Amino acid sequence: MKSSDGVAEIMNQWAMVRPELDVSAMGVFGPLHRSFLLYRTQISEIFEQHGTNEAGFDVLASLQARGAGLSADGGRAGGADPCHHRGLTLRVNRLEQAGLVERRRDDVDNRVVYVTLTAAGKAPVDRVADAHFANERRMLRGLTAAQRVALAGLLGELEESLCAAVEGEPDDDTSQTA
Repeated sequence: MKSSDGVAEIMNQWAMVRPELDVSAMGVFGPLHRSFLLYRTQISEIFEQHGTNEAGFDVLASLQARGAGLSADGGRAGGADPCHHRGLTLRVNRLEQAGLVERRRDDVDNRVVYVTLTAAGKAPVDRVADAHFANERRMLRGLTAAQRVALAGLLGELEESLCAAVEGEPDDDTSQTA
């Protein structure tokens, strides 16, 4: 039995109680939500095994992938999200206390702070990245390469649709049925 069978059952129950109510979106978001919860549980286990968490790894991986430091200007840049900035600052504080990153102020603009990996931060991020990406590949092993590409494309389109909904674009209900 697939986990989506439970979603189908819930959709059938709604159809019996409220046949006029369109609950078809549940067919997408039910399995997506359940998949997300399973994904989070499995990646959290990997991060915990390596003494970190998703947020800390995200900062370390960004620094590693860039090969240079991240910069922040105290949330003063146009369009900066102050809530995101506070969260980033807390993560960087923890990583700095652990000796994994260091901060350096810009010589010209004191508001700009560069964050770089320390020598002690490079090895752990490589170990965690190896385990994390192997774990993600393991979780996708039930899909063919073509299915992965198709799913990635569809999820990208879903993300765009969700962003449009957040931005308040009108609901024109011109969805196409395939």
